[in-house]
Amino acid sequence: MIDGPTKDRGERASKAFATVRAKFEMLRSVLDERAQRWWAASEALVYGRGGVTLVHEATGMSRSTVRMGVREIARKGPDEMPRGRLRQPGGGRKRLTEKQPGLLLALDKLVDPATRGDPMSPLRWTSKSVAKLAAALQAEGFKVGPDSVATLLKQKHYSLQANRKTLEGATAHPDRDAQFQYIADRSAEFMAAGQPVISVDTKKKELVGAFRNGGREYQPKGSPEPVKTHDFKDPELGKIIPHGVYDPAANVGWVSVGIDHDTADFAIESLRRWWKTMGSQAYPKAERLLITADCGGSNGYRTRAWKLGLQHLADELGLEVGVCHFPPGTSKWNKIEHRLFCHITQNWRGRPLVSHEVVLNLITNTTTTKGLRVQAALDTGHYPTAVKITDEQMATVSLSPAEFHGEWNYTIRPGLTAAQPSSRVNEKNLVG
Repeated sequence: MIDGPTKDRGERASKAFATVRAKFEMLRSVLDERAQRWWAASEALVYGRGGVTLVHEATGMSRSTVRMGVREIARKGPDEMPRGRLRQPGGGRKRLTEKQPGLLLALDKLVDPATRGDPMSPLRWTSKSVAKLAAALQAEGFKVGPDSVATLLKQKHYSLQANRKTLEGATAHPDRDAQFQYIADRSAEFMAAGQPVISVDTKKKELVGAFRNGGREYQPKGSPEPVKTHDFKDPELGKIIPHGVYDPAANVGWVSVGIDHDTADFAIESLRRWWKTMGSQAYPKAERLLITADCGGSNGYRTRAWKLGLQHLADELGLEVGVCHFPPGTSKWNKIEHRLFCHITQNWRGRPLVSHEVVLNLITNTTTTKGLRVQAALDTGHYPTAVKITDEQMATVSLSPAEFHGEWNYTIRPGLTAAQPSSRVNEKNLVG
């Protein structure tokens, strides 16, 4: 228990601290260096014992500065304090850029050698830390240290920045934005009619086992979860291949976790599982299905097996399947990327994917404040690669290309028989 006098002293110090800080914040912008020193000294003298420490802590001014003000006031008195300039003309330390006129230009050339300096500068191929920049400037004859370099960079409005993913390929397709609008219009049309719209893609492969996973997670201090030092694939657990189906209207997702190969057959099986598990319950009266997908990979617009698989799926489900592919180099705009996969990655950050069960639990427990729900299942099927689809097989696909970029936008109808070849579209005519 704190006795009375001690408690009173603590309360007095706390109030004085708050008062001095408030005064300093109000006055600092109108007081010059000398006036600040005298004001701080006067506050310390008024407070008495411990005043210098109190003012130091409340204002951030050094104790030596406050003591200097106390000595000046005690020696001369307020009426005899000097007026006018704080220093003699030309007094004070010169700026580095004044003493070394070429310093800023040399720093610019080092930080941005491609546009301002020598393209073959050694620092073009090394990390540009302030220590390395200072060493390079010193090699050119300048007297400067890492701290000064950091200050100069801040003055020149340089800052540490990461790469930003904005480039979409060597040359953006001229109809890029028009295709985006077409996809948006088709999606709105289907949703308005109560028909399902889904976004599909394959997430990157992940090693299964006690391997390091990017990101950090709270653990007891000094007790990080141990993982293997090398990322060599476990011969028994191997890798997983998550293929996702995202329904933007319902904000729900499905993930088939494959363990074999990322093929068109695997992607089609993922769609089939989504429909049987989630889609048919959510859309019992559906007659059409719209799929938005990337232009490449297992569900790419040039992939014959993808289109043949869609024909089989349309026949099986009795649905007319429309497909819209995003233009080359624009896969990040596919909704599944920033509505589903990013949240799964966030949910398993810093967690080793030690088993298939752990993977499924982490995926199915992925949620957001917007109400995202995810279901997942392990797909142990075998999906061989390099399967050739013949022209005869493609002739069984009832594919109708759209007027606008028929290679990207097309519809596959169910129920076509081999006796109706005239309405079929040859695959070669679509991809040119």
